[in-house]
Amino acid sequence: MPPETHFVPELIDVAEAGGATPEDLLATITRQREWGDFGLTEEQLLEAFRAIEPLNAGDALRAFYGLYAQRVGKPRWGEKTPIYVKSIRKIGGALPEARFLHVIRDGRDVALSQRERMIDDEEATMAAMAERWQRRMAAAREGAAEVSPDIYLEVRYEELLTATERVLREVCTFLELDFDEAMVDPPERAAIEAELGPVGAWRETLSAEDARAFADVAGELLDELGYD
Repeated sequence: MPPETHFVPELIDVAEAGGATPEDLLATITRQREWGDFGLTEEQLLEAFRAIEPLNAGDALRAFYGLYAQRVGKPRWGEKTPIYVKSIRKIGGALPEARFLHVIRDGRDVALSQRERMIDDEEATMAAMAERWQRRMAAAREGAAEVSPDIYLEVRYEELLTATERVLREVCTFLELDFDEAMVDPPERAAIEAELGPVGAWRETLSAEDARAFADVAGELLDELGYD
């Protein structure tokens, strides 16, 4: 699973616009700031694109991810760019075999994390972040429904921590992977949890005014998802 890619929706647009060349698709990927993170060369990717006949977005994406998986010695590949929740319909159209695992977290903890990165942004109000959270949730669900509900699974981050084995068994069934006990307590777990912060951190950090502002916008969705 490579670092965040950010180029997939654009590559699909370029490929489907008609008249795209292998060089066009290569440029779409290499001009991203993340290009250097993938450990691939322009030559090997261009060669893979030139072998696709007729050139299309799905096979181009399979070629990119296949080369990355081959480089790190893995039989399957995945993707973890969060903003792609907005592009499920587009990606699912290009890659019908794709499955989308949506890890959902309490929107107030999400907003708290975002606010720490946007401290100088005067528009980063709780109401604005609640609206953004709602829009992305809606975009993911609507995009999946337009393709097929069978390609989409929602998992609560909080349950992933508190009922890890049950949730991971469900995920493995969805992704057609064999469950392994080692998944339950990977070496990286503590670091991941430390980076994301404790569950319910908003209770100790958000003011009552900010918590109300978020709930005024997204209270119904919080309730639907089982958050207090």
